[in-house]
Amino acid sequence: MLENVQRAELASFLRTRRARLSPAEVGLPHTIRRKTAGLRREEVAQLAGVGVTWYTWLEQGRDIHVSAQVLDCLAHTLRLTPAEKAHLYLLAGQAPPLQPTPAQEHVSPFLQQMLERLGNCPAYITGRRWDVLAWNRAASLVIADFAVLPGQERNIMRLVFTNEQYRQRVVDWKGIAQKLLAQLRASSSLYSEDEQLTALIAELQQRSPEFASWWPRHEVQGRQDGQKELRHPQVGTLVLEHSTFQIEGTPGLKMVVYLPTSEETNRKLEQLCAR
Repeated sequence: MLENVQRAELASFLRTRRARLSPAEVGLPHTIRRKTAGLRREEVAQLAGVGVTWYTWLEQGRDIHVSAQVLDCLAHTLRLTPAEKAHLYLLAGQAPPLQPTPAQEHVSPFLQQMLERLGNCPAYITGRRWDVLAWNRAASLVIADFAVLPGQERNIMRLVFTNEQYRQRVVDWKGIAQKLLAQLRASSSLYSEDEQLTALIAELQQRSPEFASWWPRHEVQGRQDGQKELRHPQVGTLVLEHSTFQIEGTPGLKMVVYLPTSEETNRKLEQLCAR
C-alpha cells in the first residue's frame, strides 16, 4: 500500500488533472451551472469505468490498491501526456509502462552537433539494437571508421565479435567482449519482441564461437563506466575511460563518451585529430 505522503500526492495530482479539463474536451454536454472547475468526480469515474465511491476515495488519499489497468483508463480519461502518465503510475506504486519504440531510430541535429563539440574525445550514439547511429570524427579515428563500414556492420556487437581488426586493437578483448555480451543480454529482455535484435543474437551465435559459448551462461549487466586500452596503429597505446548516457525521451538511444586517462593519451588524441 502507498505511504501517506505518496497517497496525498496522488490525490492532489488527480484533482488538478481533473480540474483542467472541460466537459466539451471529453465529449460531455455543457451545462450552464457548474460549481466545480473542470470535470466532476462522478464524470471522471463514469468515463474511466470505475465506481464513483472508489474514485472519491482515491482522490481523498485513502489506502486502496490501484491496478495498472485502472491507471491506464484514468490516464486516457484525464488526457495525460506520456510524462504525466508515468508520474501517475509511480505515485500509485506501479512501474510505468514502456514507451513505444519507433521502427526507425533517428539522431537529432542537436545531438550530432553535441558529438562534434566533444572534439578530440571519441563519442557515438547507439540504438536499441546496438547499431551505431551517429559518431564524431574522433570516434572514427580511434575506435573504427564507421563511415566506411557497410551499414549492417555498423553495429557495436558485430564490431566486437566479428571484426578481426577491432579485436586486435583492444588489449583486453575477452574482458570487454564478455561485459558487452552481458549488457546485450540485459537489453534483449527489454526488447524481446524486436525481431531484428533477435536475429542479431542468432547471427552472432553463428559467426562468433566465443559468443556462442558465452551466451548460454545468462550473464546480465547494465551499462557501466569503465576503462579501455587500445593499440592504435598510428599512435600506439591509448588508455581511455568511458561512460554511457541515456538520452531522455528517446527509448533505446544511448551516448557513449570516451575521455583520456592521462596527458600522454590526450596528446596522442590531439595528434590523431590534427591530421
